[in-house]
Amino acid sequence: MNRVAAWVRSVPAAHWLLWPLPVLLLVFYVLPLLGVLAWSVTLPEPGLNNYLQVLTDPSIRDVSWRTAWVCMVVAVAGVALAYLLAYTWLFSGGLMRRLIELGVLLPLWLSVLVRTFGWLIALRRNGIVNTWMQAWGWIEAPLELTRNDLGVLIGMVHFMVPFAFFPLLSAMRRVDDRVLLASRGMGAGAGYTFWRVFLPQTYTGVLGAFIMVVVFAMGFFIVPALLGGGQVLMLAEYIYLQMFQTSNWGLGAALSAVLLIIVALLAGLLVRVTGLGADFKEGDR
Repeated sequence: MNRVAAWVRSVPAAHWLLWPLPVLLLVFYVLPLLGVLAWSVTLPEPGLNNYLQVLTDPSIRDVSWRTAWVCMVVAVAGVALAYLLAYTWLFSGGLMRRLIELGVLLPLWLSVLVRTFGWLIALRRNGIVNTWMQAWGWIEAPLELTRNDLGVLIGMVHFMVPFAFFPLLSAMRRVDDRVLLASRGMGAGAGYTFWRVFLPQTYTGVLGAFIMVVVFAMGFFIVPALLGGGQVLMLAEYIYLQMFQTSNWGLGAALSAVLLIIVALLAGLLVRVTGLGADFKEGDR
């Protein structure tokens, strides 16, 4: 008891304020995670049959490929749009910066459900987009912009652009302006300076933003469910259906575990690419 009391007194008072965080993580994350992992190897019977089904079931393979394809397209489109916005913000001023900031921050203040319903209303056959295109004479009949891959991609890209914008802008602001001025001073044009000087110095931010968007996109549920209308089935929705529609808790848990492993590997790659681990070590020193 004396040793315990001495150890308690030796711990700085400020450190005790940190204890609620690991306790909350243990109660609300680690323990439920262990429960899901246990389901994956015990339901409906003990063994690795659920993981074997994940690897061999054709329907799961199709859903996985669709999820990977959607995530890649969303990442490429989202990062490209975010790069354009960040680049414009960096080299603009006044009103243009305010407009970009409003366009990037405003979606973050709205819930994903509100944004998805907004796109659903705008993209439906008698929605704003089809109505305007018909009024301008671009199309004769309404286009099918929902209940397909296109609607899902539009909604997901809109959601992910702000998350790619900030790491890209951070990478761009680290570029030394004197290097750009030196390139222009030596006779290089604006396009050459961008492709050969500016862009290579932001590769880390581009790759980091790309991985971040892929990680977020892999867990999307509401956007594919509403804008896809049941026609664009991704892993998150498939897991939901297995658990709550067919009561196949073991298979749903196994899919969740596989998805978690993939996300963890991508998160580790993100830390390595962006150098966050090195930053933490520097901070410790």
